[in-house]
Amino acid sequence: MLIFTTVTSTTQTNMDAPQPEGTAEKFFKEFGKKMDQFAVELKDAGNRAETDLQKKYEELKLAAEKIKAEAQKKERWQEVESSLKKAGKELENALKAAFKKES
Repeated sequence: MLIFTTVTSTTQTNMDAPQPEGTAEKFFKEFGKKMDQFAVELKDAGNRAETDLQKKYEELKLAAEKIKAEAQKKERWQEVESSLKKAGKELENALKAAFKKES
């Protein structure tokens, strides 16, 4: 019985004293901290990516508007050019008719 009492008192003494952290417990504790940090960094990266994409979208939107405006100007100038050519032909025909030698 003396042995049992000694074992019991040794076990109680060990339970009262702080236990050294186990290797697996320490690993998972550090792993959890790193996962928390990763989650924070991932969220920040997502926010930065969203901001960058929004900025690019706005730039593309402005570029599209500029191209559209230039295309409309080009179409307008094509109309002006066509009208001037038509007017030139009509003037040429009118002059030819006016100064045509009558035979």
